Amino acid sequence: MSAAAVPAVASPRRAWATDLPVLAVAVVWGASYLAAKGITTAHTVVAVLVLRFAIVLPVLVATGWRGLRALTGAQWRGAGLLGLVLSGIFLLETYGVVHTSATNAGLIISLTMIFTPLAEAAVTRVRPSAGFVAAAGLSVAGVILLTQGGGFTSPSGGDLLMLLAALARTVHVLAMARIKAVQDADSLSLTTVQLGAAVAVFAVLAAVPGTGASPWSTAADFGAREWAGLVFLSVFCTLFAFFVQMWSVRRTSPSRVSLLLGTEPLWAAAVGISLGGERLGLLGAAGAVLVLAGTAWGRRGADRERAGA
Repeated sequence: MSAAAVPAVASPRRAWATDLPVLAVAVVWGASYLAAKGITTAHTVVAVLVLRFAIVLPVLVATGWRGLRALTGAQWRGAGLLGLVLSGIFLLETYGVVHTSATNAGLIISLTMIFTPLAEAAVTRVRPSAGFVAAAGLSVAGVILLTQGGGFTSPSGGDLLMLLAALARTVHVLAMARIKAVQDADSLSLTTVQLGAAVAVFAVLAAVPGTGASPWSTAADFGAREWAGLVFLSVFCTLFAFFVQMWSVRRTSPSRVSLLLGTEPLWAAAVGISLGGERLGLLGAAGAVLVLAGTAWGRRGADRERAGA
């Protein structure tokens, strides 16, 4: 997402006025893991994904209709391809959070901040700095400890799915950077086409026998709590988050936005422990600290390397 020119100096009051909505996005994203876990079972993953994004897609289409009409054929194809990758990300994340804790899910997915620069370095054949490699190692060690809160055992299936989701997010980021057709596309239009492609994938899967409950039967079985969770995921974690990002990058620096959004795993852990009653244990707590320290260190190192390039 490209940022518009940013004023050279912003008053502390104006900076906070911009930072707070972005921080709110990090909070709702952190809470999204517990919300998804609360309304989803292994039998309703596909149905919930259909409902979640079908709610917001008409709003995005109506808001960005003019931009959608302006997209070229190549841009539609590129965005559609990205949408297929995005559908895989959401499937892995949602199945993953069903089979692990919300705390683990939020912390493991934060490894995307480490995997992406490493993958980019492999593609461009530019060796990452020793400091970044050390930060990556610290994060991986943290994940190992995080998944062993009850003693050293095999990671759960949910933990492994979240790890695959982090890798899929990395593929998505690299694809966005390397598919030339989408680089000049309007952000809103690009997001709308991607979500539309993802919803199409979920709808096809929902129609296949054996993939779980249908969206209609799932919606009919929802009570007030489940509908509140679905609206939270749709409106706050998707619509609100996207529009705040579009608004914020025009008023502050992309690096500042990235730093604030990087607090997402902290909020995932806080919500999971305080509201979800989850427990990390001593090993898990040590692992969480290492993950957070490693990703923060790695993100700062990657930012410095980009600034010096």
